[in-house]
Amino acid sequence: MSYFIKNQIQSEYEQKFQNLREFVVIDTTGISGIDNNTFRGEMRKKGIHLTIVKNSLMRLTLKKMGMENASDIFKSGPCVVVYGGQSVVDVAKEVVAWNRKLTNIKPKGAYVEGTVMKGENVTALSKMPTRAEMQGQVVQLVLSPGARLAGAIKSQGGIIAGCLKSLIEKKEKEAA
Repeated sequence: MSYFIKNQIQSEYEQKFQNLREFVVIDTTGISGIDNNTFRGEMRKKGIHLTIVKNSLMRLTLKKMGMENASDIFKSGPCVVVYGGQSVVDVAKEVVAWNRKLTNIKPKGAYVEGTVMKGENVTALSKMPTRAEMQGQVVQLVLSPGARLAGAIKSQGGIIAGCLKSLIEKKEKEAA
């Protein structure tokens, strides 16, 4: 490949990945064309993008982007960068789910918040809660003491109201 073509590809990578801070890298060697199209189509529907990269040019791009430690993932073999979705956890969940369907998809690693993860850790990453699930858990934790307090107050008031009601009914029967 000529120097000019390599520079063109590298500048294309720089433009495409300029806002990329988290991603998963997979190897799709051995996947049939039909399975590959199905896989890509389903991922695209979920807002997840796949880009096949040339390892040496991707390492140069990562160096320019200040993510040089992620270069270790791109040492050998075919690499597909998977990114997008709501978070990298969503991406990892989809990759692992597709790995169960198509055994040829092999996670090579991930880059999450400046940390490089090996391929086997992508499965662990997929088991983490998503951003939306974490926000829901935080809201639940914040609201739970108030809900317990309101329940305690309401239950005591219900007991008192029940006692008053039975006293009123008893007095009405005595008066009648």
